Amino acid sequence: MDLILPIVTTFIIAFFIISFSKPIAIHFGLVDIPTERKAHVGKVPLIGGVAIFLSVLFGAFFFMPISQPLNIYLISAALIVFIGVLDDYYDLPIKPRMIAQITVASLMVFGADLYLNNLGNLFGTGDIKLNAFGTAFTIIAVVGTINAFNMVDGIDGLAGMLSIITFSALAFLLSNSSNEWFLLPALFVAATLAYLMFNLEWPSSKLKKIFMGDAGSMLIGLTVVWLLVVSTQSEQQSFKPVTALWIIAVPLMDMVAIMLRRIKKGQSPFKPDRDHLHHIFMRASFSSKQTLLIISLIAIMLTIFGATLDFLGISESISFIFFIAFFIVYTVALNHVWRLLTFFRKH
Repeated sequence: MDLILPIVTTFIIAFFIISFSKPIAIHFGLVDIPTERKAHVGKVPLIGGVAIFLSVLFGAFFFMPISQPLNIYLISAALIVFIGVLDDYYDLPIKPRMIAQITVASLMVFGADLYLNNLGNLFGTGDIKLNAFGTAFTIIAVVGTINAFNMVDGIDGLAGMLSIITFSALAFLLSNSSNEWFLLPALFVAATLAYLMFNLEWPSSKLKKIFMGDAGSMLIGLTVVWLLVVSTQSEQQSFKPVTALWIIAVPLMDMVAIMLRRIKKGQSPFKPDRDHLHHIFMRASFSSKQTLLIISLIAIMLTIFGATLDFLGISESISFIFFIAFFIVYTVALNHVWRLLTFFRKH
């Protein structure tokens, strides 16, 4: 299929939805108000996630082959966006958000019959089959990925850039294996690019700032994990299961590392704080744009590294060892890196 028409169409629709919905969001109070943890200026409309979903919905309806799994995905995506909008408006407690996330994970498992069963040959002793534990493991993976992208949405452009990197990798890998889902991540790249133009006010400050909100970050997390399962668990496997870890390395490692640190402090793993990777860079006197660039480059390098290992046929166990080693280094360095960064910035 020619990608130009669906990508351009989705981009234009997202751009115009954002343009026309900003005053509506402000009128109904769907805005982000500055707090101690939110340093932006003024009330910012939280309509990026809704715009991304509606434009992708249009693109999927007109340019993707209709199937039951796709219909169930779109229903699940609509549900997570709806809960996200409620969360953006009412600041919901953790319990209803978790119930909604488990519900969409269940739709994926029991409705679309998509779940994690084969984790691949991670330890060099043969494929790890989950069998009866596959359902529970998949639900945990879905909830974890949704929250990983939700947690990383802390500075302008970060969640959008990381999602573009992930979706670009998925579109490339899926298209190489002729997987019928390959167009979906491409549509997300187009819609998210339109969102980033407003979020970063680029190329003109006339494009007034918007945020994607929890509706957007949770939608991205759901879509990423859905595509990762499709890519690794179907008969037409697009890449090895371990490669999925590299494709979402930055949000995944940031979430796990910070949750472990919170638990070690005796706090709830879901307690908001300012100890994420982007906060650490900014405490070391890097600007928001510098932080965005550095973290995006890290994500690109890790994604390319993991995909290259897969492409070269490097064993899954070696790829997994590399990933665990990098995660350990990342976790240890996270506790000390801001001091080193501050030192180098001063010298």
